[in-house]
Amino acid sequence: MEHELDDETLDRIFAALSDRTRRRILLRLRSGPATVTELTALAGLTQPAVSKHCKVLEEAGLVRAERDAQRIHRIIELAPLIRAAVFVSQFEEEVDARLDRLEAHLQSGTDKESS
Repeated sequence: MEHELDDETLDRIFAALSDRTRRRILLRLRSGPATVTELTALAGLTQPAVSKHCKVLEEAGLVRAERDAQRIHRIIELAPLIRAAVFVSQFEEEVDARLDRLEAHLQSGTDKESS
């Protein structure tokens, strides 16, 4: 059951990250909290559209909303990004090995040309 929960969580994280507007919002939130109005200026979208993107990010756990007097700020949550990075890093060794083989192959072609 825990594995299924993890899969569902990763599904939500990667689905949220699949959209370029949501990635831009996350990149903006790296520099600090922002209101939907501030994010609207960044994204060039309407407030309702940015609110919908923020809702997807919140449901994935990538962003949380904090009320400060009358304004609501969105704040980035790093734990889900770390979870996604850990998942992707499982493939790092294989990718590195393939890149090493490609480099060796390309190098062997260069060596033959210079002979």
